[in-house]
Amino acid sequence: MTNLFGHSVRSEILALCLWEAGAVFLAVFALLAGAGPFGTSEGLAAAALLAATTATVVMLVAGAVGLYEPGTLAGLRATLVAGLTGTVILLLLSVLALQFTDGDSVSPVQRHALVSVMLGTAAAILVTRLGFTLLRPPLRRVAVLGGDPPADAAAMGAGETADRPPADRGFQPFEVTLALPVGEALGQALQRGRLRAWRIWAVVAPGRAPVSAAVRQSCAAAGLQVFTPAEFTEHGLRRLDLESLQPGWLAGAKAAHTGRMEAAFRRALDITTAGSLLLLTLPLLLLTMLAIKLDSRGPVFYRQERVGLNNRPFMLFKFRSMITDAEAGGVARWAMRGDPRVTRIGRFLRLTRIDEIPQALNVLRGDMSVVGPRPERPTFVAQLGEIIPHYNDRAVVKPGITGWAQVNYPYGASVEDARMKLSYDLYYVRRRSLLLDLLILLGTVRVVLFQEGAR
Repeated sequence: MTNLFGHSVRSEILALCLWEAGAVFLAVFALLAGAGPFGTSEGLAAAALLAATTATVVMLVAGAVGLYEPGTLAGLRATLVAGLTGTVILLLLSVLALQFTDGDSVSPVQRHALVSVMLGTAAAILVTRLGFTLLRPPLRRVAVLGGDPPADAAAMGAGETADRPPADRGFQPFEVTLALPVGEALGQALQRGRLRAWRIWAVVAPGRAPVSAAVRQSCAAAGLQVFTPAEFTEHGLRRLDLESLQPGWLAGAKAAHTGRMEAAFRRALDITTAGSLLLLTLPLLLLTMLAIKLDSRGPVFYRQERVGLNNRPFMLFKFRSMITDAEAGGVARWAMRGDPRVTRIGRFLRLTRIDEIPQALNVLRGDMSVVGPRPERPTFVAQLGEIIPHYNDRAVVKPGITGWAQVNYPYGASVEDARMKLSYDLYYVRRRSLLLDLLILLGTVRVVLFQEGAR
């Protein structure tokens, strides 16, 4: 794992991303600079700028369609589907870019540049992906010290299974080696080179002292790291172990120490993003309003009380996707798979997440942010706050249209789902950064495109 601005990123995926961006840049620049008007000194500068722009756009599109997701990299079919989707998006972006150039028709220079960009991009990605597949490290081993593996160790090491959340499925499968006692046996194993593991998972049994500094130093000298189960969950699965959180853990969370400059910058980004979203989707919003009116009786928009920053209530705006009397008697109910209360057009709106777009109005009003925990209803907040430890800690940041839990876990419809989503929300609270926000926005595109976790 590599710590990048406070967020744990798998080192090989980070390397793949950087290698791919560099390969695209070199391939596009070589094709552009080899012939045509790009052969002059001014042309070389233009070629370098176009190659750098292409590499950046390709990297963002690849991230948006999930080409850097561990689960995608693990399967050929998922890689092909994501790659095809990314290619279509790049073609559309190329056509749009040409439409904004001067002139009514495509010039030979523009045609040459477009062909070079597409060929260079395809060749670079093919080479880097093939190299990644061939050079990918083998199955990793985790040695457990001081006791038996935790109950979820086998599940975590099992790799890809359909019934696990995407973030857990994305962790590269590993093999749990024999349990070793912390002491002389470990020292002998390290000295003789018999303990060949990627990471040391330190299991501290109840009543036992933590792993000593001497053991950690011995492992570090052998190129191994020591993680407690909670640290392994945080770094490996990118969520927090709720049971291990101390009462005052929020004091060290990044989201609890947002300065004025950062708060102003984030607010400007929220306004820009929400305003752009509404303007770009205006034709779609008008068609959606008409479809809702034609499909069923009732208002177009749905207003509902939700809990926001510091547990303050606000009114949330969404497109109505259920029948008007969905909650007879005013009793709040969890949404379920195949919910009969959802209208015909409402089911489509939920699958495509179009029903969420009006929340941009809440962002402009300051009730929400673009990125943050999902805003919940007061009834559920009161119920879950009594059952789940640290549930109210998520209110230290504004709720968001999308968030770390939303892109890593399917739609929650139970207390256990809420507990799991909270572990992702609190990871975001602890490690919030602009880079993590960007990764969440890219992940949101993937979730919408492939309809992950929709109900």
